[in-house]
Amino acid sequence: MNKMIIKGGHRLSGSVTIGGAKNSTVALIPAAILADTKVQFDMVPNILDVHNLMVILESMNVSSDFADGILNVDPTKIVESALPSKAIKSLRASYYFMGALLGRFGRARITFPGGDNIGPRPIDQHIKAFQAMGAKVVNDGDEIIITTDENGLHGAQIFLDVVSVGATINAILAAVKADGHTVIRNAAKEPEIIDVVTFLNNMGAKVRGAGTDVIRIEGVESLRAKNTHIIIPDRIEAGTYLSMAAAYGDGVTIKNVIPEHLESFIAKVQEMGIDLEINEDSIYVPKTDELKNIEIKTMPYPGFATDLQQPITPLLLMAKGDSTIIDTIYPERTKHIEELKKMGAKIKYDHGNGTIIVSHTDKLVGSQIEAGEIRAGASEMIAGLMAEGTTVIDNADNILRGYDNIIDKLTNLNADVEMVHSES
Repeated sequence: MNKMIIKGGHRLSGSVTIGGAKNSTVALIPAAILADTKVQFDMVPNILDVHNLMVILESMNVSSDFADGILNVDPTKIVESALPSKAIKSLRASYYFMGALLGRFGRARITFPGGDNIGPRPIDQHIKAFQAMGAKVVNDGDEIIITTDENGLHGAQIFLDVVSVGATINAILAAVKADGHTVIRNAAKEPEIIDVVTFLNNMGAKVRGAGTDVIRIEGVESLRAKNTHIIIPDRIEAGTYLSMAAAYGDGVTIKNVIPEHLESFIAKVQEMGIDLEINEDSIYVPKTDELKNIEIKTMPYPGFATDLQQPITPLLLMAKGDSTIIDTIYPERTKHIEELKKMGAKIKYDHGNGTIIVSHTDKLVGSQIEAGEIRAGASEMIAGLMAEGTTVIDNADNILRGYDNIIDKLTNLNADVEMVHSES
């Protein structure tokens, strides 16, 4: 395990370059096993989830190597085998191997995926999609066993009862090699889905409608990579640094950004009174002294992302009056609240109506706290930069799961921060 040690009081300045999207990467790596050729990805973030996915690939005799943002994957000698349960349980996105293995072999056996504990995240919509395409799904204790008959998967009409990024991508992965035509309705629209579909289509898949709520897939027999796939910038990482810069910066430029992917987040930051300078692929965040309170409600894309409600919270502490957050996606995503309160933050969660109330806080004080999951850790990290004294964040591996080269990037922004290995 790792601890992040932050000495507060160092205002941020300079620039930071955003890495490739975590939420694309963790789907693209499982998708690579559908290829009948070697695959190369560029702009791969250096995060723990990538290394855990590489462990899972190795268990299937799929070789991979990763350096300087380039990930090479060779699935040409893939074999069916038991996947390592420890790696599976360490990240929820391992469930994409269900759709990918189903598309590759017509069957899959996988330990129930783990990842962040941020409330109920059932996979019933994934299973519903697989069943519609002719798969049989059995929950055997801690394992999910998915099989097909001798005819394999077939095209189907799929209507997702709830908008789900994971179920949308898993259905696509299973359908790209299925026999016939598949239509996914009430599909999620996130940019990461478009990124995965772009990768598949460049290999010969026939997927139309990504980015809309209706996705149509014509199954193909083979997928062959011809070019390196460049992963889109991480909009959640960008939003995290944007919040950090607005809260404790003296002028920070955030590079490698697609502003269109952040429109709902940018709108809320501007509503607070921050005059962002938005360019084609960068955003300049000026120092702003007077901030207004706002109301936030998380929604499926293009609404305000649930992954950004925690990172924006330290910024809301600086606003005059009370700001409110209602997370309609994961109402139980509140692990940061008690930790921020230890630092002096005036914040509370109203269980009755599921509202987080963030009140103006004059001062945060360095404390020993814990990162319960990725985005809670990001929120606490920002608060630590703002606080007087030293903050120690235990279980900081959760931050490393989602933030590329975090120590180097913060140090380059004038932060005093280090990661220390801890045996406990």
